[in-house]
Formats: sequence, structure tokens, C-alpha cells
Amino acid sequence: MSVRLSHPDTFVRRHLGPSPAEQQKMLDALGLPTLTALTSEIVPASIRSPKPLTVVEALSERAMLGELAALGRENVIAKSWLGMGYSGCITPPVILRNIVQNPGWYTQYTPYQAEIAQGRLEALLNFQTLVMDLTALEIANASLLDEGTAAAEAMALAHAFKGTPERQTFFVSSECHPQTLEVVKTRAEPLGIRVHVGDHRAVDLAALGAFGALVQYPGTHGEVFDYRAFGEAAHAAGALFVVAADLLALALLVPPGELGADVAVGSSQRFGVPLGYGGPHAAFFATKNEFVRKLPGRIIGVSQDAHGKPALRMALQTREQHIRREKATSNICTAQALLAVVASMYAVYHGPEGIRGIAESVHGAACTLAHGLRKAGLTVETGVFFDTIVARLDAARATAVFSAAAAEGVNLRRVGADGLAVAFDETTTEADIAQVLRLFGAPADVRALADEASSSLPKNLRRTSAYLTHPVFSAHHSETEMLRYMRKLESRDLSLAHSMIPLGSCTMKLNATAEMMPITEPCWNALHPFAPLDQAKGYAKVFADLERWLSEVTGFAGVSLQPNAGSQGEFAGLLAIQKYHESRHQGHRKVCLIPQSAHGTNPASAVLAGLEVVVVACDPEGNVDVDDLVKKADAHKESLAALMVTYPSTHGVFEERIREICAIVHERGGQVYMDGANMNAQVGLTSPGEIGADVCHLNLHKTFCIPHGGGGPGVGPIGVAAHLVPFLPRRPIFDADGAGTVGPVSSAPWGSASILLISWAYIRMMGGAGLTVATQVAMLNANYIATRLSPHFPLVYKGRNGRIAHECILDMRGFKKSAGIEVDDIAKRLMDYGFHAPTMSFPIPGTLMIEPTESESLAELDHFCEAMIGIREEIRAIEDGRLPKDDNPLKHAPHTIESISTATWDHPYSRELAAFPTPWTRERKFFPAVARLNNALGDRKLVCSCPPMEAYV
Repeated sequence: MSVRLSHPDTFVRRHLGPSPAEQQKMLDALGLPTLTALTSEIVPASIRSPKPLTVVEALSERAMLGELAALGRENVIAKSWLGMGYSGCITPPVILRNIVQNPGWYTQYTPYQAEIAQGRLEALLNFQTLVMDLTALEIANASLLDEGTAAAEAMALAHAFKGTPERQTFFVSSECHPQTLEVVKTRAEPLGIRVHVGDHRAVDLAALGAFGALVQYPGTHGEVFDYRAFGEAAHAAGALFVVAADLLALALLVPPGELGADVAVGSSQRFGVPLGYGGPHAAFFATKNEFVRKLPGRIIGVSQDAHGKPALRMALQTREQHIRREKATSNICTAQALLAVVASMYAVYHGPEGIRGIAESVHGAACTLAHGLRKAGLTVETGVFFDTIVARLDAARATAVFSAAAAEGVNLRRVGADGLAVAFDETTTEADIAQVLRLFGAPADVRALADEASSSLPKNLRRTSAYLTHPVFSAHHSETEMLRYMRKLESRDLSLAHSMIPLGSCTMKLNATAEMMPITEPCWNALHPFAPLDQAKGYAKVFADLERWLSEVTGFAGVSLQPNAGSQGEFAGLLAIQKYHESRHQGHRKVCLIPQSAHGTNPASAVLAGLEVVVVACDPEGNVDVDDLVKKADAHKESLAALMVTYPSTHGVFEERIREICAIVHERGGQVYMDGANMNAQVGLTSPGEIGADVCHLNLHKTFCIPHGGGGPGVGPIGVAAHLVPFLPRRPIFDADGAGTVGPVSSAPWGSASILLISWAYIRMMGGAGLTVATQVAMLNANYIATRLSPHFPLVYKGRNGRIAHECILDMRGFKKSAGIEVDDIAKRLMDYGFHAPTMSFPIPGTLMIEPTESESLAELDHFCEAMIGIREEIRAIEDGRLPKDDNPLKHAPHTIESISTATWDHPYSRELAAFPTPWTRERKFFPAVARLNNALGDRKLVCSCPPMEAYV
């Protein structure tokens, strides 16, 4: 008898929720013998892939981690004193372990359901308070993608308020970080905005016709300028004054608000978020109250719950849930919530004294270096600085010092032929200062030099105003208190660690521990994004693998990993299409056809790309109305740029005529952009390339297992057909600006590089066969739920053979008439059953869109179905008159522990029904922290920083 050598455990088995026996039980319920039979009933034969997906051979978790560790050793972790908006920092271990490495924080969903997101909302409110305090501005958002995109959003806000036919120029100081300038230019071009780069000390903004002006504080080469006079000149010229600021420097410098800034933007990366070879990092955006209605991104506000208790929510969130479609001025579905939480906790951990102390130590290191270089007779041209200085030498000596530093594992920044910049950070030690002094040939007695050195900051630029005065920034400085505070907030949030999050279109699937482990290893997260390429050979191999694998998955010739969100992927894809048209002398093509069922991000991205949106109708079955498509395509055939289509459709079905739809567009000169939000139903079975699309973005935080992190981080790479490969976005700094090319869409060359490791690990452990079966099981789980719930709730759309794809839409609209119950009541009541609501009122008002993913077990699917059926019985009790329309479990949901433990209970239903409607809720009960929120109050009375302590009394 032969012996066994292979280990029985495989990652695929761990990723899939249902066991083989459970899969067969569900198939039996559907009346089908196999997963292949289910696939055949769902996916049209005309688009099915003719050969199996191979991609790569599957590895075990242990083998994958070993392979990735070997790749990590090919990276060189140098001391990168490069600056440019990226700095080494120290993540407090208590934050690293309890937030970054904790699924209770990284598997949460965007906080649309505020009652079960109070912990994260508080952490994000702390972030907003931190930003408002340090910038001295009146309101801030809860994060954006990176500093470059935040600066571009500031340009858009300035244009919205101050742009006129005569004012179409945005001034950018030549002292801004070069990658920020490149992203701003990319965003400006399709909108017809002129970007003028120059010296802020000499420019005439009125003569330029400027609607806004951006400066860097401190400048990219370290100089700290007093911008008061420039701000006054900007206002006199009718322009908004925007300051891109270093958040840590603002602990010592006069803040932008006191300089007269209308907007302040920047990165919070150095507040405890590792470099990560470029991301993810949370940008910030602060402004004056008068500009709040155009403020991009998410805003956390203070409201009240049904009992008058202070409660937090996403303010103005309806604008995001519908993304303002073609009326958008910004694609605000872009955030880095998890990283903003880390930055906020860094401020809570250190407090105002600690933050100031860190800033002083960084500044002290730079002052010591500058003094030592000057004492050695070298020229330090930076007069007033925070952490960065530029030393001037002759060209030959500059090259020699640069090369000697590289040989010792020190990265310096070249500034012209004869200049070297050094940017110190929180990680700088006395030994580091001594090493740099020695490399320049200067004496290295650091202690003596520090005793002699003095601050470079003049009195008029030193900060005197207080910051971080709220008690939360002073109450948790012992690790015990810090740990308890983070755990308290975590306990107020429902995450995948508690139960299934069945959100349609959002794909809340397993983020496996093995996938997450590498991203906190220094060999991956300590690289500066602009370090020499030969120091990132491990990353280069990961990028090459991932690009190759995603190309096979999508059926496309090329992939760009740069877009750091799905919205950025959409934008980059549309720019590629436009540049392609321009290359063929058809730049007049500006019409983008978008079906009514499209994601709200689609029309928003089209507008940002400078396209005119024309809406295409859907038929009664939810498919694209092909007749209307032909009509609109014919009407605009001379100006047709693209069709944006989601597949499977947002209605959860595979449209039979998708190839015909693509052909209609191509025949009229347009390109087909496929939204990849629903790739979880395509992988291994079909692909955008096979269907006929030209470009598709992928939400790696959906299909490829990067966690949602409470509304970010995400990655949105694009795959393109061969004719569009020349129009993939350039890498900032590394790629030269060439005519007809597409500029960078994010600040870092490969966007949020460090979390690409998660998708690499997922694909490496699943292999082609595993990825395919994952798609099939996602369809199985969705069809099982649809089958169980369709007798109780109308199913809005079905595809061929009465099946759905990977998600289904249940119709709740009839209950308003029969029982006075709205879809919001059902969403809130689900919290009492221990579940986050499915996607609510999208794409159809009054419905719930459910996507269980392949990672949920049969037991969890049944629990969810039983919860929905239980809610239906409660509605029936209202319809039958057994419960009143105004006093029932749905209208009062969710029920907090406080509400069910009051001395008196005057409802016609029991406390037990309110809080423990099923047996499993007694075993693992999640109580919402607050009762139902007053959304109208929160929007009417916008409070977006930590309230005073008396508000909690």
C-alpha cells in the first residue's frame, strides 16, 4: 500500500465557509447535482471561459508565508532620509497588535449603520479633532486617499467656489512635493483646469486668473515660509488659499488656519502609520465651515439617539450612498478609515505633550545636523526648517557623498547637481545623525553639537495656540488605559469577527490571517516609496506576479496596480480611454453612456474625467435596455467615448446580451468600461476580456480579500486590452512625462503597495482551481439564500433559469402600505438579531441587496435566513393587527441593553422578543451601543469634533 506525503489541510478548504457536505446539502435544496450544474444555469454559455483558470499552483499557508518571506529578504531596508511627504515613524506596539493586526478593527464595513459602528466613529471623530486642532481650521473630514489626491480635491473645491470663465488657473508652488504636483495635473487636465507652477514669492495671482493657490508647509526642500502675505494676496485676487501641511510640524509651527488658509491638506502617515512602500496612508482635509457642503470624503458628526443620548454618525451620508451621480464634484467614496484610526490612536496614546515632544526631537535632530555641517564649513541653504535641510557642495563631492551614503544603506535626496537633502524623522537616533555628519566629512560629536545648536524657527512662525485639549488626548497614556480604551471602542462595532455582513456589491469575505500577517513585517512596511528601485526587488517580483495573475483573471493584456481605490481605478480607466481616442485624433469623443442600474461611483468618475453622462434605461427585468442603448449610441455615435457597465449587473444577474451590448458600442467608435465590483461572480468562469470589454477595474478589497477596514484601505487596479496598455498611468518620480501619456492617479508609484501582498497571498494559496470554486460557492450561497427567502420576500430580479448570480435583491416596498414598515426599520431590526443590514435601497429604493460571499458557512446562512424570516413574521403580526403600527419591535429597533433593562416596560411585545429573538442571540449577543439615531438632527446641527465632556453627562 502506498503512503501519503501531502498534508491534508489546504487553504481553499479554510477560505470556503461550507464544507463539501454542506455544499451538497445546499445543492440538494436547489435541486441540482453539482456546482458545475449550478454554474451552467447561471453563466451564459456564450461567455464562458473555454479553458480552466490556471494562474498559479496553490500553496499551503505555511508554504506561502515561506515564499513571501524569501521575497521580503530581497528588499533592502535602508535609512531613507528622503522626506517628500513620507517619513519613518514608530507604531506603538499596543496599537499595532490591537488595531492593525486585529480583525475586530480591520474587517468592519463603512459605518452607514451607525448604531453598530460607534467605536470606529469615535476613533474617526478623534481623527477629525486631531486634524482640526493641528490645522486650526473649523471642520475636517475622516480621511482621503493620499496627499496628492487630497490636494486635487482641494483644487476641485476651490474651483467649485471661485472658478469662473475668467478664472480657470490653479497655482501650485514649485516648493510642493513633485508627486503631489503630478497628481494635481492629472486631475486638472480632463476638467480643463490650467495648472501654473511657479515661485509663490513672485507670482501675480490676479494676472494669472487663479481661482486657487497651493503651497507646501514646510516646502519639499525643507524651507518653512511665512505665507501670511501670500494668503492675503490670494484672497485679494479672488482665489482660495490651500496649504499642504506636515501634520507633525504643526505641533511647532503656526497652523494654516492662523496663516489665513481656506483649506489644509496633507498626510497623517507619520502619526504611527508605516511607510509601506507608499501606502496605505490616511490623508486629511480641513477647511472653513462655509465650504462644508463641497467638502469631499466622509464626515463624522455628533447627533442623538432615540433616547436623547449623544451618538455619532456619518454626517450628510446620503450624498455618499448615492455619490451624487453625474452631479458629483468629487468621487467621495474614497477613504482610508483604518489608517485614520491608527493616526488618531497615535495622538490619543502620546497626547499633546508627547506629540510636541516628538516634533521637537525631530526638529532637534535636523538642527543638530545643520549646525554640524555649517561648523564644518559646508553650505546649508535651508534657513528656516522643521525636519529637512539641503546642503550644497560642488557637484563631484555631492555625487561622492550620495554614493558613499548608498553604500552604507543611507538614502539621501539629490537636489540638482550639487545639492543633497536630508529629512529626519521620529526614528532618527544620535547614531544616525553622527553617520550623516561623517558621510559629509563633518565632525560627529552629536551631544556637543546638540548643546550648541538652536531652533531654526523664528518667533513669528512658532506655534502658541493649544491643540489636543479634549480629555480623550490626555486620559489614556498608560498602556493599560490605552488597551482598555481601544477594546471599549472595538466592543461597540460589529465586524466579521461577530457575524456575516451580507452586503450586496461589497463582498465582505474572509480576510485570512495568513494573508494579513506579512503586511506588518518590516521587510515590507519599512520601505520608502521613492527609495532606489534596486532596494525593492522583492516588491518588484510581487508586482510582476500580481499583474500577470490579474491579467489572466481579467483576460486583458496589461494591468496597473497604481490606483489606490476603486474610484481611482474607474478614473484611471476612463483617462486611458480618452487618451486612446486622442491618439487617434478623436479627442472630441466625450459622451459616456451609463445604465440606470450603475454604481453611483460610475457617473461621478465620468464627470471627474471630463465626460458628459448620458443615462441608458433598464428593462423590466433589470437588464440594460438594448433598444434604448442603440438609440442613445446612434444619437451620440460621433461623440461616443465609452459605455460603463457592471457585470454581472448591479441587479445581480448575468445579462444574456452583454456581448451584443459591447459590440453596439464598439461599432459606434466607443470603448467599453466594465466596473469590476462584481468580479466575485466572474473569476474562473468568464472574464471582462472574453465578454468584450476594453478596460476593467478590480476592487481588491472585495474579490481579492483586502479587508474593508471600516471604509478603507482599498486598491483598484485596472486591466486593459492591448490597445490601451500605452495609456496606463505613469509612476510619479520614476516615469518621465511623455506626450499623450496618462499622469499618476495616486502619490506613490504603486499606490497602496503594502496591501497588495494580501491579494498576492490570496491568489497564491487559492490557485486557479481554488479561485474558480470560490466563485461557484459564492453563487451557491447566494442562490441558497434566495431560495430560502423568496417565499417570504419578493425577489426583484432573476436571471436565466430563475437563478441569480452572487447577490440578490429582496423587495421591502410593499410593507410600507401593509404595515407601515420601511426598509430602514428592517435594517435596524436585523441588529437585534446580531446582523449588519444588507445593502439598503441600492440599486432600488426600498430594497435590500444581499451578498453572502463564499466564506460563510451553512450555519451562518441559516441564521441569517431565520432572522429575515423572523422579521417577516413580526411584520405579519403588524399586518394582522397583533402588534400596533407605531409600537412594535421594528419601529423601536435596535434595542440597547439600557432600553431593555429599564424599570418599566410599556411596549406590547416582550423584552425577550426585543433583545433575544432567536436562540443564538442568547449565545452570542451583540448589543448596539446606542438606539436609533436622529439623522436629521445630525445634518441640521453639524458637529464634527469631539464634543465637550458635559455632552456625555
